Amino acid sequence: MSREYAESRIREALTLAKGNPTKARQQIIAWASQDQRLLMALAQPHLTGIVAHAIGRVIQNQGLEHEVDDIPASPAALNMAPDTFGKQILNALASSNTPVFGLETSAPSSRPKKASQSHIDALKQMASKNRTDKK
Repeated sequence: MSREYAESRIREALTLAKGNPTKARQQIIAWASQDQRLLMALAQPHLTGIVAHAIGRVIQNQGLEHEVDDIPASPAALNMAPDTFGKQILNALASSNTPVFGLETSAPSSRPKKASQSHIDALKQMASKNRTDKK
């Protein structure tokens, strides 16, 4: 029921604002400050996020640290042999010929490609047209 009420009030505001969403938004805010039912209908789907934000702000302002129960005090180190997966990643990152994400099948070339003669001719033709236009 509250969702339908909010939607009907929004349609009413849009009608009053002649379809202008900015004016309709201002009207809804004005109504919500006077109408508790409308305010709750609008805020209900977002209440969890609103409360989480408010709690986080209070914790930050008071300098409190929130406790996290599921993280151990000192995490256990991984026991990996030096010639395993991690070394391969480091070698790939250090290489200058590393493929780009999404283009893994084509590694970047070591030098730029040479322009074709038709491309050079087209650029010369455009440049010569610009010179004659300015005269």
